[in-house]
Amino acid sequence: MLNTKTSSAIVAVTDVERARNFYQNILGLELNGEGMGGVMSFRTGDSELIVYPSRFAGTNRANAVVWGVGEDIDAIVADLKAKGVTFEHYPDDEWMQRDGDVHMAGEAKLVWFKDPDGNILHLNSM
Repeated sequence: MLNTKTSSAIVAVTDVERARNFYQNILGLELNGEGMGGVMSFRTGDSELIVYPSRFAGTNRANAVVWGVGEDIDAIVADLKAKGVTFEHYPDDEWMQRDGDVHMAGEAKLVWFKDPDGNILHLNSM
């Protein structure tokens, strides 16, 4: 039933203008449209990221959005870091070790960072 339908990620924020700046200017996403109540749609690859105001923003303690960025991961991490993004660091374990801001899991490179409301965003090289 849903296997032929397009889905999109959705992220709650407390401050629409702060979120607009982060997603548009820091992450470089194209604002695709705006709706009532401060809802924004950003183009990201072949899909959309919906950003909407909610008093429950940032309460999710798991990944909210993930991007598969392939071999561009190192350049993207450097660009985001230059724009002031701080990356999350998780403890090394048997399947994942960290090299600077990038976690390594076999051949995969992984990074996590938060938006201004604390939503966890994830990039991977896969």
